[in-house]
Amino acid sequence: MKARGGAAAIVEAVDWQQPWLAPFERPVFDDQASVAETLNRRRSGNMRFVASSEMPSTEAYERFIFETRSIPTRDNLHDFFNGFAWLHFPQAKRRLNELQAAEISRSGIGAIRGALRDALTLFDENGAVLDAPPLLWEALRARDWHRLFVTERALWREARLLVFGHALLEKLVMPRKPLTAHVLCAPCASPSIAIDDAAIAAALDAAHLANKPFVPLPVLGVPGWWAPNEMPAFYDDSEVFRPPRPARR
Repeated sequence: MKARGGAAAIVEAVDWQQPWLAPFERPVFDDQASVAETLNRRRSGNMRFVASSEMPSTEAYERFIFETRSIPTRDNLHDFFNGFAWLHFPQAKRRLNELQAAEISRSGIGAIRGALRDALTLFDENGAVLDAPPLLWEALRARDWHRLFVTERALWREARLLVFGHALLEKLVMPRKPLTAHVLCAPCASPSIAIDDAAIAAALDAAHLANKPFVPLPVLGVPGWWAPNEMPAFYDDSEVFRPPRPARR
C-alpha cells in the first residue's frame, strides 16, 4: 500500500466524526499536495495560501497577510486548521487581521503586544462562540459548572457552540479534559453570538475586545461532546472546572 504524503498524511489523525467538527465540511485531500495547495483548491475570494518561505523573515506575519492577501502556510496541523478557519470564516478572519495590522502600524512590533493584540490572538488561537439560552449563559459567567452541565443539562439541546480557534481545533485532535475555549461575549446586552461568519465578524469590535470579554469554557464538558461527561462526577474535578475567583477589594 502506498504511503500517504502531503496534507493527507498531516491530517490523518483527525477524526472528522467528532462533534466539534460537525459544522464544517471535510476537505478532500491529495496524497501529494501540500497544505497550502489543498486549501487553495477550496478557497474563494482574493485571499490565497502560500508556502511560509514566501514571507520575508523581517516581515510581521499579520502585516504580510494584510498587505499581500497571502497566508503563509507550513505543512503542519496547526497551519492546516488556521487555513481551515480562513475557509469557513473569511469575514471574521479578515477582521482579526485588519485589527492586528492596524495595531502593528500604530505601535510597531515590541516585546509587549498590548491588550487588543493579546485579545485578538487569544480569540484567533483559542476562541469559540456560543448561542445559548440565558440560563446557560448565567451559569457559565458565574462558573457554576454543576448548574451549567448537570442541573440545566437539557437546555444544551437549544444551544450551539462553535470552536473558532485553530490552535484549539489542533489540540482537540487528541482530546484532553482540561482543554478550554475562550468564549467571546457579544458587545451588546445579550452575550450570545449567532453561529455564522458575518455575525462573528460584526462582534469583533476593537474597544470591546481590548477588555478581553471572554469566558472560559472546558469544551469537553459540553453534553454530547465527550462520553466521560455522561457521569456527573466528571465535573467534580476542580483543576478543570475551577470555581470563580474571589472579587477584588
